[in-house]
This record gives sequence, structure tokens and C-alpha cells, in this order.
Amino acid sequence: MGQDDGPEFKKLGMCGTGSMGGMMSLLYAEHGVEVFYYDPNGDNVKKLEQEAIDTGLDKHIHAQKDYQEMCHSLKSGQDPKLFVFSIPHGGAGDAVLKDLRPHLERGDIILDCSNEYWKFTERRQRELEPHGIHYIGCGVSGGYQSARHGPSLSPGGNAEVLKKVIPFLQRVAAKDKQGRACTTPIGPRGSGHYVKMIHNGIEQGMMSAIAEVWFIMNKCLHMKYEEIADVFESWNKDGPLRDNFLVSIGADISRTKKDDGTFVLSEVLDKVVQDADGSEGTGIWTNEEAIRLHVPTPTITTAHLFRCASADAASRLAVNKTFGGGVAGPSSIELRSSLPAFIEDLKLALYAALLCSFIQGLHVLKKMDRQEDWHLNYRKILQIWRGGCIIQSDHISDVLDSVHTREDHDGENLLANREIVEELTKSLPSLKKVVLKSVEVDTYVPSLSATLEYCKYSSSTMLPTQFMEAELDYFGEHNYETWDEGPGKPVKGPHHFEWKRATGLVDEKKGQ
Repeated sequence: MGQDDGPEFKKLGMCGTGSMGGMMSLLYAEHGVEVFYYDPNGDNVKKLEQEAIDTGLDKHIHAQKDYQEMCHSLKSGQDPKLFVFSIPHGGAGDAVLKDLRPHLERGDIILDCSNEYWKFTERRQRELEPHGIHYIGCGVSGGYQSARHGPSLSPGGNAEVLKKVIPFLQRVAAKDKQGRACTTPIGPRGSGHYVKMIHNGIEQGMMSAIAEVWFIMNKCLHMKYEEIADVFESWNKDGPLRDNFLVSIGADISRTKKDDGTFVLSEVLDKVVQDADGSEGTGIWTNEEAIRLHVPTPTITTAHLFRCASADAASRLAVNKTFGGGVAGPSSIELRSSLPAFIEDLKLALYAALLCSFIQGLHVLKKMDRQEDWHLNYRKILQIWRGGCIIQSDHISDVLDSVHTREDHDGENLLANREIVEELTKSLPSLKKVVLKSVEVDTYVPSLSATLEYCKYSSSTMLPTQFMEAELDYFGEHNYETWDEGPGKPVKGPHHFEWKRATGLVDEKKGQ
């Protein structure tokens, strides 16, 4: 059916109704789908029941006592049953699938909208496909708010099954400013969850950079929260940070007050624990993939390590006490130039870090795409990140889209494209100023400084690794190439020099 004729699936089974699953249940019901849900967590059930009543959707959202009742409710002639997963990654997904499996029939479709590990997705596909049960790994971005009014969706799996579910996903997905649905068939196997994983890796780099810039404004420039909100709003209206979700909500966060007039932000502790407590895996997986595929991702990786360090506040406190107040603490930035000029530098520095987060994430994705022969369409992937997702940044998407529009673009090395070079050339002087000033006053800029170094060493033709390679050859006979042989490929060189002959006890006796 077309979008104007009614829903493509009239019923679905919702497995898991936490913050994301509950909001998606309301979203589906608003689009004319009867939702039958089961969640062993009674609090989740009660919350969704109340939200369904409050929104007038209770006639379309039905709690089920178990999976057997859910499957019975979904039976409709010969039509396949559609299930949506919104559950924690890993073992929880396997447990739900085990309980659901006796009630599944040939032709049924599972749309896993959890943040699942792509390898688990592919394992479940291999287990279920021989029985005619289809498992689609569908990344969902945007948080619970977008899950309510339309998220960004990245489905991957069997091509014929994707054709069946994509009209439904187009109906419920976020729409960009041109009204295009922020979803597309990504590719085969686990590609959908892999793309979402990369999205979240990019997100970590972006979030660290914007937090670092916020801290500079608040702690070093002594700007009030509402002043910072004004800056974020101005950045989000036009220029390189136009229509950027994280900048936009940064303004909201900086303005929001409690009933007593105090700012909510002022009471938030500096701990990011989602990686440390295991509730979030995508950032960890992105970094593991970058290392496995030998792709440098310093903006993203330093952001992740920063989060890990922040999580154990007690450890940081112990080190702080041992150092007698810490290694160093941020101090005020004394500006020789005007404040507006430095704010402009902060904007361009942030933009450079955000752009490089995208570039690094896409480099990992491209390397994996080539390894797996997924044949991804990068323009379509960029398009699904234009609405309903955390990394939405329309100017950056425009720049990257313009690169991929050219037939002669360098898809393996985005930094080698003129459009990217032009953007970074305009931003790097400001990034350098911000990093230098930040080092001077001892504030924290792991992702901003890593971005600067990334651009420097990625464009250099003479690195300190010359000495590293020599030492590797000295103690490990790892071989090297010579300058007159040219850059070549990343393979082992043909030369070894016997820097020092290996000796043993026999040699010592001879020398006596």
C-alpha cells in the first residue's frame, strides 16, 4: 500500500517498551498500526499504558501477557507477522528470541530496532533465514524524543524483505526539510546496525568537542549559561554549524531552569557512565572497528577515552588529592583581542572537530564496506542523517554530499578532496588558536587537540615515525622502505640493516 492508502502493516508485535520502545509504540499507533506489546518489566508496561491513555491512543496499543498471546493477536490470514525489538544489546536479545522462537512461522519478520552489535545481527540472520524467518537489523537514531515523532532509520538485511518493510519505515521515519524520509535500505547482512554504530561513534566525537567548547566559554571566559545559549543559537542559525542538533539542544540545556530558578545544568555531575556500565556498546565497537581496520579516528577515540575517564569520579578525586589539587586546573582566558573574535574562533574550531568526526567515522565505514562488499550508497546514508538523529548537521552533510556527487571524488580518503580541504583551511587557524590558548590555561580539549593533530599528520610527508620505523627494525628486524622508493602502499618494506649484531654467551667468552 502507498502512504496515503493506510499502513503497510496493520499490526505489529512490540518486544520491549522502555524509553525507546514505548515511544515507538505510540509513533506506530499514530500511523494507524495496531500495536501488541509485551515487556516483562511491569513499570514499562504501566508507563506505556498511561501514555497511551494520555495521548488517546489506548485503543490501538494492547498489552499482552506473553509472546504466545502476542503472536495469536498478530495472526491475520496468510500475512507474515511483524515484530519490532527494542531491547538491550547482547544476551537480552538472544533471550527474547529464544522465548519468541516457538511461535514464529515462515515469512515472519523481525525488525531489530535495538542498538545491537552487528555480528550478533548477522549470527541471528544465519540462524533464522534457513527457516524462512527474516531478521532485519535496523539502527534507530534520535533518542526517545525522535522515537516518538520520527527517528532516523538504517535497516539492513535480505534485499527482498527490505522492499517489504521500507514503505512502513518511510511512513514513520523523520522527514528532512525537503520532506524526504530519513531512511533507506542500507545493504545486506549487518550493514544497518553497522551504520548506526558508526553514527554513534561520530556522535561521541561531536559531543566531546561541543562539551569542550562549552567548558571554555563557561569556566575560562566566565560566560553565564544564558549567554552561552545565545551563542549556540546564533551558531545554529547559519554558517558551518547550521541546523546542528547537538548545538541546538546545547542552547536548550543552557537555558533550562527548575521551578526554583536554578539551572538544571548546574547540578549535573561530570560523569558519563553509559560506556562503563555496559548499557551502551556502540562507541566501544566503533573504536574497536577503527583499530581492527587500521583507520585513524583520533577525534572519536579521544572522546571515548575522555568519557571513560569521567565515569570513575571517585578515582579522579583520589588522583586529585594525591596531586594536591590536580595536575592543573583551568584558569581564566585573558583576551588580547575582543571576545567576539575568540567566540568566532571557538565556532570554527568546533566545526573542524565535528567535520573530522564525520570524516573519521565514514572512513571506518568505507573500509568495512570494501571488506564486506556491501556496496553502500553514501549519499543516501548522509541523507538519513539529515533529520531525526543526533549527528544531524546540515552544513556538514551538504559538504560531504557535494564530495560524493563528483564522479572523480576520492571516496577512500575524504581529506584528499578539495571541498574538504577548503573547509578545513578556513577552520584550522582558529582551531590552532583555541588549542594553544586552552593549553596555556590548562583547560581540557582532548578531541579539539586530537583533531588538530589529525589534520597535521594526515597531511604531512615527513613524520617522526621515521625514527619509530628505525627502532622497530633495530630490535625486531621489521624492515623499512627508503625515501627514494616513494610512498608506496602500507606493506612491509624490503630493507633491513644490522644495526647491532645479536650476541650471546659464546661471543662474551670470545671477547675475554
